[in-house]
Amino acid sequence: MEIEVFGEIALDSLLDSLKVLGFAFVIYFILSFFEGKIASLLERRKKAAPLFGSFVGVVPQCGISVVAGDLYTKDHITLGTLVAVFIACSDEALPIMFGNFEGKWPMAFAVIGLKIVFGAFFGYMVDLFYRKRHAVVDEHLEHCEGNHDIHKGCCGHEVEEGGKESPLHEHLIHPLVHSLKIFVYAFLISFLFGIFFEWLGTVINMEEFLSSSYWFSPIFAALVGLIPNCASSVLIAQLYVSGTIPFGALLAGLAVNAGLGPLYLFKQKKTIKSAFIIEGLLLVFGLIMGYAFMWVNV
Repeated sequence: MEIEVFGEIALDSLLDSLKVLGFAFVIYFILSFFEGKIASLLERRKKAAPLFGSFVGVVPQCGISVVAGDLYTKDHITLGTLVAVFIACSDEALPIMFGNFEGKWPMAFAVIGLKIVFGAFFGYMVDLFYRKRHAVVDEHLEHCEGNHDIHKGCCGHEVEEGGKESPLHEHLIHPLVHSLKIFVYAFLISFLFGIFFEWLGTVINMEEFLSSSYWFSPIFAALVGLIPNCASSVLIAQLYVSGTIPFGALLAGLAVNAGLGPLYLFKQKKTIKSAFIIEGLLLVFGLIMGYAFMWVNV
């Protein structure tokens, strides 16, 4: 592969990633004022908890899933509410899609709407069949009502109001650092896949390859989505906006992917078993959503 080709791929990747950086920083700056309130609202005992969880989860911030995981380990929310948050979680995919100004950015609204609806639906289903967890949460909240817990965000920072962080760090430095991380993810993935597909195009016919694997693409995307990392949602979104995978595969991968939330559960001894169950549920629900929308050709 010629050096000029590397340069063109790097430049295109850089320009696309800079768009993502600007959009991501604005989003994270705004959310820095509300993250603590979201944690407080999630733990309120309401029949609408899974519905509210799906609305919260769709916020493009990987810290939301970590906060939800933290609330779950402390018996403040039910399994259904956590599943609703995880399914709705769009992590870093929305900045990628909205940053695709001349392409498929309107489909980001479809992703948001579908993930809210399916997140709430599957969340209620889980709570309906797993009543034991409901009782545990109700009992815990009755005993700890009025006590103040500190909840952690995606980078270990406190998300409660009145925390130890200075306003400068909380509202400027942290959103900037987090946005820069997403910028690095987006650039590396875009650059590496640009090289990969440039090489692959010289080996096989890409159109033939993609058409032959069309019906397997939701499975591929879902397996990528299982990787508990912000980069996996970036990868899935990049593959969609580049036309490599269909909308159904995008939906399947993003429904399974919950950012760093599952990783937080695996790190806690008391929730390791639950983490495997949740990942299995996300995989099943994600594939249902993906194959249900394989007819969408946008």
